[in-house]
Amino acid sequence: MKKLINDPLHVVREMLEGAVATSPGQALLDRENVVVRQPLPARNARQVALLSGGGSGHEPAHAGYVGEGMLTAAIAGDVFTSPSTDAVLAAIREVAGPAGALLIVKNYTGDRLNFGLAAELARGEGIPVEVAVVADDVALRDTVEKSRRRGVAGTVLVHKIAGAAAERGQSLVEVADLARSAAEDIGTMGVALGPCTLPAAGKPNFVLEAGEVELGLGIHGEPGVRKAPLGSADELVETLLAAIIADRGLSKGSRVVLLVNGLGSTPPMELAIVARSALKALAARGIAVERAWTGTFLSALDMPGVSLSLMTVDDARLALLDAATDAPAWPGKGKLNAMPVAVMSGRTDSTATVAVAPGGDVAKRLAHAAAVALITAEDQLTELDARAGDGDLGASMARAALAIRALPETAWNAPSGALAEIGNALSRAIGGSSGPFYATALLRASRELAGGDATPARLADAFDAAVNAITELGGARLGDRTMVDALEPAAAAFRNALSAGSSAADALKSAAEAAAKGAEHTATLRPRLGRASYLGERAVGVPDGGAVAVAIWLRAAADSLPTKKDADE
Repeated sequence: MKKLINDPLHVVREMLEGAVATSPGQALLDRENVVVRQPLPARNARQVALLSGGGSGHEPAHAGYVGEGMLTAAIAGDVFTSPSTDAVLAAIREVAGPAGALLIVKNYTGDRLNFGLAAELARGEGIPVEVAVVADDVALRDTVEKSRRRGVAGTVLVHKIAGAAAERGQSLVEVADLARSAAEDIGTMGVALGPCTLPAAGKPNFVLEAGEVELGLGIHGEPGVRKAPLGSADELVETLLAAIIADRGLSKGSRVVLLVNGLGSTPPMELAIVARSALKALAARGIAVERAWTGTFLSALDMPGVSLSLMTVDDARLALLDAATDAPAWPGKGKLNAMPVAVMSGRTDSTATVAVAPGGDVAKRLAHAAAVALITAEDQLTELDARAGDGDLGASMARAALAIRALPETAWNAPSGALAEIGNALSRAIGGSSGPFYATALLRASRELAGGDATPARLADAFDAAVNAITELGGARLGDRTMVDALEPAAAAFRNALSAGSSAADALKSAAEAAAKGAEHTATLRPRLGRASYLGERAVGVPDGGAVAVAIWLRAAADSLPTKKDADE
C-alpha cells in the first residue's frame, strides 16, 4: 500500500489540521476532532447551529461544508468509524446558543447511537436539539425497509438546505422540518469500479474481477448489493437512474436537482462524462433538471466510482440551494448552461458533387486501408506509448482514422486535394503533437502535387516534402527515435525503388518494409525528443509508438494496391 501519510493512527487529526489551515473561517477544537465555524457570534446572538459528521475518509465531507450558510460544526471520527458521544456533545456545547442545534445524521447504527445520545445529554443541559436522519440510498429498496436505508451523498444537499434556512433566521423546528423533508425527497445510488484501501488495513477490502463493478455500494468501502458487468458510462448511468427514478416515483414534468459525486479517485473527466449521460437520460424522460453539481462531495477514501443523487425541488427549495455560502467544499449554484453548443462561424464544407478522378480513387483506397489498420492497432499503439510516453497515441490514431473515413466523396477528386482534405481533417481530429505533424506533412505534400498529374516522380517528391515538413516543424532527425526514423527510410526506399524501375505500387511496398525496419530499430535508440526523452535509457528496448504507427499505416496502404507481380499473375 502506498499512501501519503505519516502514521495510520494520526491520519484524522493531521488531515483536519491541514484542511483547517487552508480554510479561513474555520477552527479545529484543541481537544476534539471537531471543526467549527470561526468566528462565532456571541452565544445569545447565534442562530440555529447545524452539526453533522461521521467517520473520516469521506472528504471533503464533513469539514468542507463548515461555513456561513451551511454547517456550524463537523465532528470527525476515525476512518469509517462514528465519532464518540463525547466529541458530538463537545461540538454541541461549543456552537449552540439559545436557538438550539440540529444534528444531521447519516443512517448508520454508530452515527445514530452516538449523535442520538449526545442530543439527549445536551437536552438535559437545557440545549434545544433536533435530529434529522438521512437515508437516501435506494440500492437497498428491495432489501430493507425505507427507515433502515443508508445515508450517502445526498446528505450534502440536506446540509445546504438546512444551512440556508438557519442562516436566514428560521427556528429550530422549521429548520429541522426542512431538513427532514429534503432528506425524504432524495434518492441516491452508486457504482464502484474497484475497492478502497483503509490506511490501517493496508489492503483493499474487496476484490473485483476484470470487467466487474459493484452496484449499490455504501460509503464505507463495503461491497455493493450485487456485482454487474462493466458497461459504458451511458449504460451504468441508466442503471443508476432507473433505480432512483423508480424508487422516487419520478415522471415527466418532475423537477429535480442532480448531484454527480465521485467516490474518491474518479477523475473529473469521467465525472463530466457521467454528468453528460445523466442529463441526457433525464431530459429524454422529460424530467427537468433545475440544478446540477459535479465533483467529489462525499467520498469513500480512494474508491474509483460514482454515485448519482436526485432530489425533487420547488421554487422555495431552489432558493435555499441558491443561497450564498462560504463553505469551502460547496461548488456553487449549479446552474446549467442554456447554450452548451456554439455553432462555428466561417467557411462551411461544400456538398457539391465532384467527379472522382482516377488518382483520387487510388488515394481513397490507400487512405481507407491505412485508417482500418490504425483502428485495429489502437490497443497496440496505446500500450507502446504508455511504456514510453503518455499513452494517448492509440486513441489519437483511431480518431485520425475515423476522421479519414468520415470525409465526403468530394474529398477524393484528385490526389492533391485528397491530401489537403486529410491534412485539414487530422488537424481537427488529433490533439497533442501528432495532429500538427501529420497535418503539416500532408499539406506540404498536397502543394507539391498541385497543378499536375501524380506521376511516380512527383509522388516521390511529395513524400520527401512531407518528411522534410515534419523535421522542420519538430526538429527531429534520423536517430532521434521518432516517427522520422520510419518515415525517412521509407521515403528513400520509395525513390530508390522507382529509380530501379519498380512500379509505384511495388515502390510503396519497399517503403513499407523500410518503415518497419526503421520502427523496429528505434527500440535500440535512446530518445532525444518528445516525452520519451524524459525517460532516457529507460525507454530503450521499446520501439517508438509514432514510428510503429507509420509502419502500420504504410504497410496497410501498400497492401491495398496490386503489384506488378499480381498483375502478371
